[in-house]
Amino acid sequence: MKPHIFNAKVMHKRLFPKENKFIYNLYYLALPLPAPKIQRIFLRFDAKDLGFRDGSDPGIFAKKVLSNYGFDKKIENIMLITMPRVFGYVFNPVSFYFCFDNNKKFIAVIAEVHNTFGEQHYYFCANPCHSPINESQWLEAEKVFHVSPFLPRDGSYRFQFSLKEERLGIWIDYFDSKNNKQLMTSLVGNLVPLNNLSLNKAFKTHLFLTIKTILLIHLQALKLFCKKVFYFRKPKQYQDKLSATLNIQKEVLNKK
Repeated sequence: MKPHIFNAKVMHKRLFPKENKFIYNLYYLALPLPAPKIQRIFLRFDAKDLGFRDGSDPGIFAKKVLSNYGFDKKIENIMLITMPRVFGYVFNPVSFYFCFDNNKKFIAVIAEVHNTFGEQHYYFCANPCHSPINESQWLEAEKVFHVSPFLPRDGSYRFQFSLKEERLGIWIDYFDSKNNKQLMTSLVGNLVPLNNLSLNKAFKTHLFLTIKTILLIHLQALKLFCKKVFYFRKPKQYQDKLSATLNIQKEVLNKK
């Protein structure tokens, strides 16, 4: 497994109470773990931005999560999808750990979600039987982490993942507490080998990548505010920062 750049098109579409949609291009690093050193003058990967956030490789964190759910012995390789630190600044709304078995099939995905308040939560997505995640299936998880002030901390997420050769797709839909689909999001694009040429091209194309990301978040928040969408105050974060999709949770309960 070699490092790649994920050139992605990001889409967000809010369906109600007011419609709002935006699409923009950006790039992620797709790194095998343990992560190789990515260090340029204005761009780098910094292990302290993810996982345990203590400077240790994120793979150590991912293996701990896998162990918690009994998946650690099934995993051969882990690929991290994350934004780099640009001009010393980084904000990763969500990073993904794709966990592969010895048949090169991914059987688990960890979604590491960050909000603009400096908090993070981890959603573990997998099948209880340890079978590969099918590109047509949706994995549902209870929403337990506050992200947008224009959505309550309830309802559920449904995750879908597809990886075909050099094409990666990630879809996350949000359903409210009444099971109405309210928000659709996706990251879809191509994986290209990471080298000096491809990294320089990505950097120059999206010169202020992380600053652009945080500005777009606040711009969309302003649009929703102007549309008079209800604003939810940030609740206190739950103590447990790790949760799993409902199919995994049910298995855990059945074993108790």
